[in-house]
Amino acid sequence: HPIADELLKYRHYTKLKNTYLDAIPEHVDNKTQKVHTSFNQTIASTGRLSSTKPNLQNIPIRTEISREIRKGFVSSDKNSFIFSADYSQVELRIMAHFSKEKELIYSFNNNIDVHTRTASNIFNVKSDDVTFEQRRTAKVVNFSIMYGAGPYRLSQELDIKMKDAKKIIESYFDTYPGIKMYIENTLKNARENGYVETLLGRKRYADGLSSSNVNIIKAEERACINMPIQGTAAELIKIAMINVSKSIKKNNLQSKMILQIHDELLFDVPNDELDFLTKIVVYEMENAMKLDIPLKVDYDYGKSWYEAH
Repeated sequence: HPIADELLKYRHYTKLKNTYLDAIPEHVDNKTQKVHTSFNQTIASTGRLSSTKPNLQNIPIRTEISREIRKGFVSSDKNSFIFSADYSQVELRIMAHFSKEKELIYSFNNNIDVHTRTASNIFNVKSDDVTFEQRRTAKVVNFSIMYGAGPYRLSQELDIKMKDAKKIIESYFDTYPGIKMYIENTLKNARENGYVETLLGRKRYADGLSSSNVNIIKAEERACINMPIQGTAAELIKIAMINVSKSIKKNNLQSKMILQIHDELLFDVPNDELDFLTKIVVYEMENAMKLDIPLKVDYDYGKSWYEAH
């Protein structure tokens, strides 16, 4: 019935209004006339920073209407820009490093689109013949596997039958046997040692693996598969933030790092510092950690967050 679409649309707009348009202005500081979020170091078990009062890490980007909210976040004055820099496919790159999967490493080292390459392999078509839908499916599969998704979860994500999801996963592991090996070894080590760890050695304990509840075990397995990857990504951007901050101070810049959104950093930059800051940020982010494959940073700028990213 047509009313269902209208109700869903109304729900979407109401959520945007209540969560962002009404709530965020309530957090404007009387002295600075700016919004200042609080970052929490020890909430997320992966080590990611989380943002509260208000949460500025969940400002939407997926739909065009929700992206409009980003127009409300602007540079400090007419002579400055909002500059955004974010890691390209960082968790996939870290997965390539952990798993030593040759096919994935080859793609990143040769600047080949990983999602297209995955689609080409799992659907057995030439890269040039990969359709938009096939690439979208491959993208979902690439990220879902990292989060430990099985056939049921994938069937829900792609809105396909379980048997089709199972075939896609089998084909994926045929393409990337190193990733299958990484998952199996990670779970084996978690059971033996009682924890998993990031590249820099930060541990997450896996007590749930000894549960008598199968749902708890499955959830714990998914967390064990993902934590070394997402946890390493969290460490990577924290190192980058520290190094960027040092460079800004060393060069006496007026630019300010104003927000971290997981794989993205946001800056308020005077016009005359834009080129120099770009070089600093890209260099420090791409060299924060040494992996088997290069790290890549995408960046842009504008008068608002909407224009920058």
